[in-house]
Amino acid sequence: MIKTIAARRARGVFEALSEGDWQKGLEGVADDVHHTFPGDNAVGGERNSKEAMERWFERLYRLIPDLNFEVKRVNVRGLPWDMRIAVEWRDWGHAADGVAYENDGAHWIRLQRGKATYIHAYLDTEKVTDMCRRLAEAGYEEASAPPITS
Repeated sequence: MIKTIAARRARGVFEALSEGDWQKGLEGVADDVHHTFPGDNAVGGERNSKEAMERWFERLYRLIPDLNFEVKRVNVRGLPWDMRIAVEWRDWGHAADGVAYENDGAHWIRLQRGKATYIHAYLDTEKVTDMCRRLAEAGYEEASAPPITS
Protein backbone atom coordinates (compact mmCIF):
# COMPACT_ATOMS: atom_id res chain seq x y z
CA MET A 1 0.00 0.00 0.00
CA ILE A 2 2.77 2.46 0.90
CA LYS A 3 4.50 1.81 -2.43
CA THR A 4 1.26 2.64 -4.27
CA ILE A 5 1.02 5.90 -2.32
CA ALA A 6 4.66 6.75 -3.10
CA ALA A 7 4.12 6.06 -6.82
CA ARG A 8 0.97 8.20 -6.83
CA ARG A 9 2.84 10.99 -5.06
CA ALA A 10 5.68 10.85 -7.63
CA ARG A 11 3.16 11.08 -10.48
CA GLY A 12 1.53 14.02 -8.71
CA VAL A 13 4.83 15.90 -8.53
CA PHE A 14 5.36 15.51 -12.28
CA GLU A 15 1.76 16.61 -12.92
CA ALA A 16 2.39 19.72 -10.83
CA LEU A 17 5.61 20.40 -12.75
CA SER A 18 3.57 20.24 -15.95
CA GLU A 19 1.35 22.98 -14.53
CA GLY A 20 4.41 25.12 -13.78
CA ASP A 21 4.07 24.44 -10.05
CA TRP A 22 7.69 23.56 -9.34
CA GLN A 23 7.18 24.65 -5.71
CA LYS A 24 5.13 21.49 -5.19
CA GLY A 25 8.14 19.55 -6.42
CA LEU A 26 10.09 20.94 -3.49
CA GLU A 27 7.54 20.10 -0.78
CA GLY A 28 8.84 16.57 -0.28
CA VAL A 29 12.54 17.42 -0.62
CA ALA A 30 14.98 17.26 2.29
CA ASP A 31 16.89 20.45 3.15
CA ASP A 32 20.18 18.67 2.34
CA VAL A 33 19.01 16.94 -0.86
CA HIS A 34 21.63 15.87 -3.39
CA HIS A 35 20.27 16.84 -6.84
CA THR A 36 22.08 15.92 -10.05
CA PHE A 37 21.10 17.07 -13.52
CA PRO A 38 23.88 16.00 -15.89
CA GLY A 39 25.24 18.12 -18.69
CA ASP A 40 27.65 20.93 -19.35
CA ASN A 41 25.05 23.69 -19.51
CA ALA A 42 23.21 26.27 -17.41
CA VAL A 43 20.92 23.69 -15.78
CA GLY A 44 23.53 20.95 -15.40
CA GLY A 45 25.55 20.18 -12.32
CA GLU A 46 24.95 19.10 -8.76
CA ARG A 47 23.26 20.82 -5.87
CA ASN A 48 23.34 19.85 -2.20
CA SER A 49 20.54 21.93 -0.74
CA LYS A 50 16.85 22.51 -1.19
CA GLU A 51 17.57 26.24 -1.56
CA ALA A 52 19.91 25.64 -4.51
CA MET A 53 17.38 23.27 -6.07
CA GLU A 54 14.77 26.03 -5.79
CA ARG A 55 17.05 28.43 -7.69
CA TRP A 56 17.62 25.64 -10.26
CA PHE A 57 13.86 25.23 -10.80
CA GLU A 58 13.45 28.99 -11.20
CA ARG A 59 16.10 28.98 -13.93
CA LEU A 60 14.73 25.87 -15.63
CA TYR A 61 11.26 27.42 -15.92
CA ARG A 62 12.66 30.70 -17.23
CA LEU A 63 14.43 28.75 -19.99
CA ILE A 64 11.47 26.41 -20.69
CA PRO A 65 8.39 28.25 -19.36
CA ASP A 66 5.79 25.71 -20.49
CA LEU A 67 7.60 22.49 -19.60
CA ASN A 68 5.30 19.43 -19.57
CA PHE A 69 5.81 15.82 -18.50
CA GLU A 70 4.20 12.54 -19.42
CA VAL A 71 5.05 9.89 -16.85
CA LYS A 72 5.43 6.54 -18.57
CA ARG A 73 6.34 4.30 -15.62
CA VAL A 74 6.97 4.52 -11.89
CA ASN A 75 8.66 1.76 -9.91
CA VAL A 76 9.05 1.80 -6.15
CA ARG A 77 11.30 -0.46 -4.06
CA GLY A 78 12.41 -0.56 -0.46
CA LEU A 79 10.99 -0.07 2.98
CA PRO A 80 8.77 2.86 3.96
CA TRP A 81 11.65 4.67 5.70
CA ASP A 82 14.13 4.09 2.84
CA MET A 83 12.58 3.82 -0.63
CA ARG A 84 13.94 4.05 -4.16
CA ILE A 85 11.67 5.43 -6.87
CA ALA A 86 12.37 5.27 -10.60
CA VAL A 87 10.27 7.53 -12.81
CA GLU A 88 10.47 7.21 -16.60
CA TRP A 89 9.13 10.23 -18.47
CA ARG A 90 8.90 12.23 -21.66
CA ASP A 91 8.99 16.02 -21.50
CA TRP A 92 8.24 18.75 -23.98
CA GLY A 93 7.57 22.45 -24.21
CA HIS A 94 8.95 25.58 -25.81
CA ALA A 95 12.20 27.25 -24.91
CA ALA A 96 12.16 30.95 -24.04
CA ASP A 97 12.71 31.75 -27.72
CA GLY A 98 9.57 29.81 -28.74
CA VAL A 99 11.42 26.86 -30.32
CA ALA A 100 9.99 23.43 -29.47
CA TYR A 101 11.91 21.24 -27.00
CA GLU A 102 11.39 17.60 -26.09
CA ASN A 103 13.36 14.88 -24.37
CA ASP A 104 13.00 11.44 -22.82
CA GLY A 105 14.52 10.43 -19.53
CA ALA A 106 14.16 9.12 -16.03
CA HIS A 107 14.69 10.17 -12.45
CA TRP A 108 16.17 8.01 -9.73
CA ILE A 109 14.95 9.22 -6.34
CA ARG A 110 15.75 8.07 -2.82
CA LEU A 111 13.16 8.80 -0.15
CA GLN A 112 14.21 8.57 3.47
CA ARG A 113 11.43 8.95 6.02
CA GLY A 114 9.21 10.50 3.34
CA LYS A 115 11.71 13.13 2.11
CA ALA A 116 13.68 13.01 -1.13
CA THR A 117 17.36 12.97 -0.16
CA TYR A 118 18.78 12.03 -3.58
CA ILE A 119 17.45 12.97 -7.02
CA HIS A 120 19.36 12.12 -10.20
CA ALA A 121 18.02 12.83 -13.68
CA TYR A 122 19.04 10.75 -16.70
CA LEU A 123 18.27 12.24 -20.12
CA ASP A 124 19.75 13.30 -23.43
CA THR A 125 21.90 16.15 -22.15
CA GLU A 126 22.89 17.21 -25.67
CA LYS A 127 19.32 18.35 -26.31
CA VAL A 128 19.48 20.59 -23.24
CA THR A 129 22.98 21.84 -24.09
CA ASP A 130 21.94 22.64 -27.67
CA MET A 131 18.89 24.54 -26.42
CA CYS A 132 21.00 26.55 -23.96
CA ARG A 133 23.58 27.32 -26.64
CA ARG A 134 20.87 28.52 -29.04
CA LEU A 135 19.25 30.68 -26.33
CA ALA A 136 22.61 32.17 -25.34
CA GLU A 137 23.33 33.06 -28.98
CA ALA A 138 19.92 34.74 -29.14
CA GLY A 139 20.79 36.93 -26.16
CA TYR A 140 19.33 34.98 -23.22
CA GLU A 141 22.25 35.51 -20.83
CA GLU A 142 21.03 33.02 -18.25
CA ALA A 143 21.29 30.23 -20.82
CA SER A 144 25.08 30.58 -20.72
CA ALA A 145 25.36 31.12 -16.96
CA PRO A 146 27.40 28.70 -14.88
CA PRO A 147 25.43 25.86 -13.28
CA ILE A 148 23.70 26.53 -9.98
CA THR A 149 25.50 24.71 -7.19
CA SER A 150 25.27 24.87 -3.44
